Amino acid sequence: MIKKLRLMVFCLGLSLLTIAASAAEAPFRPEAGKFPPLEKAHSYQGELVFVDHANRRGSVRVRGNGQYFRNDPHPFAMLPYGIVRYHGAPADLRDIPLGTVLHVRAFLPPDPKISAVPVLPVDNKKNDANHNRGAGIAPAENHVLLLEDEPSHCLREGFVWKLKEVDLKNNEGLIVATREPKSGGDSKASEEKMTFDAATRIWRGRESLSIEELIAEGAWPADGKKSLGGQSVLLGITWKPTPDAIFTRFHISDIWLDDAAMQRASHHQTAVHKAFIRSRWMGASIDAVEYGKFGRATVTATLFGGMDAKLYADFKKGSPAMMNAVANTLKHTHGAYGPEHMASRGSILDVTKIPGDAPLGSSGIQIRFETDLIIEGIRPGRTVRVRPGNWPNVQVPREEYLTDDGLEERFPSPAIFPKY
Repeated sequence: MIKKLRLMVFCLGLSLLTIAASAAEAPFRPEAGKFPPLEKAHSYQGELVFVDHANRRGSVRVRGNGQYFRNDPHPFAMLPYGIVRYHGAPADLRDIPLGTVLHVRAFLPPDPKISAVPVLPVDNKKNDANHNRGAGIAPAENHVLLLEDEPSHCLREGFVWKLKEVDLKNNEGLIVATREPKSGGDSKASEEKMTFDAATRIWRGRESLSIEELIAEGAWPADGKKSLGGQSVLLGITWKPTPDAIFTRFHISDIWLDDAAMQRASHHQTAVHKAFIRSRWMGASIDAVEYGKFGRATVTATLFGGMDAKLYADFKKGSPAMMNAVANTLKHTHGAYGPEHMASRGSILDVTKIPGDAPLGSSGIQIRFETDLIIEGIRPGRTVRVRPGNWPNVQVPREEYLTDDGLEERFPSPAIFPKY
């Protein structure tokens, strides 16, 4: 009897361990109104091959273990609070050139019924795509929290590229490099060979250099190999088809030789993004709505994160503001006469910083907004855009607003094209 009890306890323990392991491996699906933890995201890397900027979606050719050129473009959609980073600065999808290799941190669709891209089986990343492509190139986690190019990834994670050797002929060739922590070397870092050519841009301080100029300075050889001694740089990385049956060799589009050069690129991209957000309004998630009489309401909302501090500084207590409902693509709804036509108008009662570290996607800044005419789309868990009174009041182009909140218009068919 005692042996049987021990066996039952042992089996129960194994079952509990199996359940716990399965729970730990289970894909994470974000909830409406909550910012998901970055550590729960699935990570992958790939080349940007298609962008639908108006609907905040696109496709990447995901890096795998097979013949890279065979990999189908894999669709992704940005979460409403999803962050795009380019050149170490905030960005919109429209800012990133096709061919750029990106780092992706993504989740399952929060609500598969309104997903802007195909919904796949939750374990799809384990499936082998066959035809010499391998597994992992079509993950079901296609709703993106963080999308960043190589220098943005390195700056956020504290990495640099160490250049080991260059092999040059006719202004093109190969560079051998390792990605390592900036704070110190990593003996386990594996070497990677990448191509470059005469179109590769080289940045030093305020200078834009060519390969010919590096050769003239004696930094690189005119022909053949030269050790670069582990020179620390940041790299922009793309992909180009390569000969000799090497399918996943990446290409260097840019080399930033020093911090000053990278900071200049980041400063320019930040300016581009600030102008964009001021014309399209700041995204936010509705936390609570306190309803009053005759359409009055006080709305508490958390501003989305990842943007320049000067944008958040424009949200001030007592300043006028507008708030408009948007779709999960951040498109303004009922915008045929401009986003302000249907927006709720009012003033900002308070601006507060939420205690603790804000999760990625959230700014950690909460506003309380009072209006005398609340609109239907402003409800807890929904997404809105907010315009402080000192931002320009402009019209958005036709592809960036909805006249109806129906699926047909949110995810357009070929019928959107004019009849000539």
